[in-house]
Amino acid sequence: MVKKYIVGLLLFVCTLSSAQSNAPADHWIAVRAGRLFDGTDKLAANQVILINADRIVKVGPAAQVQVPANAEVVDLIHPTVLPGLIDAHTHVFGDGPDFDNQILRDSYQYRTLTALANAQKDLMVGFTTLRDLKTLGAMYSDVDLRNAIDRGIVTGPRMQVATRGIQATGGFIMRGYSPEVPLPNALQVVDSPWAAREAVREQVAHDADLIKLYAAYDFHFTSDGKLVSPPTFTAEEVNAIVDEAHKKRRKVSCHAFAGEGLRNCLNAGVESIEHGAELDDGDINLMVQKGICLVPTLYHYQMDREHDMKKYGGHSVAEVSEHSFRKAVAAGVKIAFGSGVGPFPHGTQTREFAYMVKFGMTPVQAIRAATSEAAQLMG
Repeated sequence: MVKKYIVGLLLFVCTLSSAQSNAPADHWIAVRAGRLFDGTDKLAANQVILINADRIVKVGPAAQVQVPANAEVVDLIHPTVLPGLIDAHTHVFGDGPDFDNQILRDSYQYRTLTALANAQKDLMVGFTTLRDLKTLGAMYSDVDLRNAIDRGIVTGPRMQVATRGIQATGGFIMRGYSPEVPLPNALQVVDSPWAAREAVREQVAHDADLIKLYAAYDFHFTSDGKLVSPPTFTAEEVNAIVDEAHKKRRKVSCHAFAGEGLRNCLNAGVESIEHGAELDDGDINLMVQKGICLVPTLYHYQMDREHDMKKYGGHSVAEVSEHSFRKAVAAGVKIAFGSGVGPFPHGTQTREFAYMVKFGMTPVQAIRAATSEAAQLMG
């Protein structure tokens, strides 16, 4: 039903999360919506959204919502209004595909300013909330960015941040440099269950909202097109990360394309699988059984299709991820919108919606993935 209408995203409403954070308590805004999608499955006509200071206090039919006389009225009787969108997989500290140069040449201060600009680009296309999944070597700068937005110092989307991320030795590293040159790590490195627990404790102490681990990083294709992605951590290390995070009331995000590393995360009980490019029937059954969310990042791999085909002998991550996504949708796996934006330009990730629908979702399911489903994932 929603696809019959042109969806209007109002920047005034998008920026409310931060621009209104210091608004006085007697500041009222009434948004009159000709059509309103509620983030689940309803498209209601002639609605009013009543906002006081920085909070939505009531939503309902225009005849039933009493608007204060001093309220600022925003007339949206012709567009369709929907909740602020959520991108559950972003990298605001990523500013293009050349991560090496950003890490080696730019200061934390410069990278934080760039991250703010990137977060604002995402906000301006309707993403009022971001789940940002590592700083790519900028340590705990994302905590400062999140706090500055929350305190109304700068305008930006609400953010949950994963700070440094966690990897094993040899995972997400810079390649092609002399071994004599000491290089910074893009993520925190751990190589035992106790070191893994220590990393979680350290990141939580620095105010991480969630924990991100790289359970499988490198990959290749067999001659018959099967994606092979060896694990980076042992099952014991993954269990330690997840157990320690849950003890600290933090959710866990697991980067994994396929195979044993992904399965270790499912068995340990992570909250989300990032990418999940090749999911077998057992993986999908476990995700459904445990309520583990898939954050698919489809658009990113569609962009890389031609590059992958040349590099991997006619095979691509895009090809296998499409097949897995279709199976996951059909099986009822929880799916949250996540674009992986950062290697490609911020503010362009709405293209993810087109691939979600092309590969098996209804338009309503796709919008729900970026509203109520992503909200549940983030708590």
